Parts: sequence; structure tokens; C-alpha cells
Amino acid sequence: MDKFENIPLFHGSNVIVMEPQILTHGFFKDFGYGFYCTSRERQAQRWALTKRNQHIVNQYRFEASNGDDLKIYTFPEMSEEWLDFVAKCRSGQEHSYDIVEGPMADDQIWDFVEDYLSGEISRTAFWELVKFKYPTHQIAFCTQRGLQGLHFERSYSL
Repeated sequence: MDKFENIPLFHGSNVIVMEPQILTHGFFKDFGYGFYCTSRERQAQRWALTKRNQHIVNQYRFEASNGDDLKIYTFPEMSEEWLDFVAKCRSGQEHSYDIVEGPMADDQIWDFVEDYLSGEISRTAFWELVKFKYPTHQIAFCTQRGLQGLHFERSYSL
């Protein structure tokens, strides 16, 4: 469980988020509904800059409680398994993981995922199109159990 411990995690927003929550409205995301962070500060800054009005980067630390037996699913890179998981989550299917970590399908990669799902391109064509794309990183805290270990440290404006 120490994978996320002792490393700062970041969330880009337009507000200070001292108490993260899992919002279950809006569009489906790569790993389903959850509170999304990254270990890459520059990426969180880019996320914050896409927001209206203010651009805030929130920093957290993760500390698992003793005895926590969290279900964590990690994708080290884009893979067939990752593609299938993202496709299911983006179409609204739920999963039972507390935390999911892996590459993020940015807008262009997601366009290719949609083309694959609609049958406009084959799975082979999908992999050809994305092989020169460098996905970003995300950690989704998908349940309250997973989110309990996330503690606010600070925030700053861009």
C-alpha cells in the first residue's frame, strides 16, 4: 500500500479542495466517478489552467490506515486491458476498485477510443494511432474508503 504514500499528489481545480469528494454527476471519466489526482505537479497545473476564473493546484498526501485492505488497480501503461477498462468506465459501467492508477486518455486519445468503440477503426488501428502519443498520469480515488487516506496539505494559485 505504500505506493502512494510519502509522495505528493496534486489536483488541478478552480477552487481550494480541502475535503475531496467523489462527485457522481457529469460525464463518465477514464476510471469512472472519483476524485482524480496525479503525482505530476506540472500536469495538475495544466488541469488547473483549463478551469474558469481561478487556477488552483491542491496538494495532498496519502496515508493508508492500519488494516486498510484497499482494492487498487494499476495500469503501468496503455494496454489492451487498459483500453477495455477505460471503454467500460467511459460507457458508465461501474467497477469495485477503491483506487485506480494509470495513463489518462486525453482528448485526442479519447477520440481514438470513441472511434474504436463505434467501429470506425479497428483495435489494431487504435494502437497505431496512439503509439506516438504520450498519455498523462492519473490516480482516481473511486470510493470513500480509498479517499479516507487522502489528506490536504496546501494549495496555491497560478
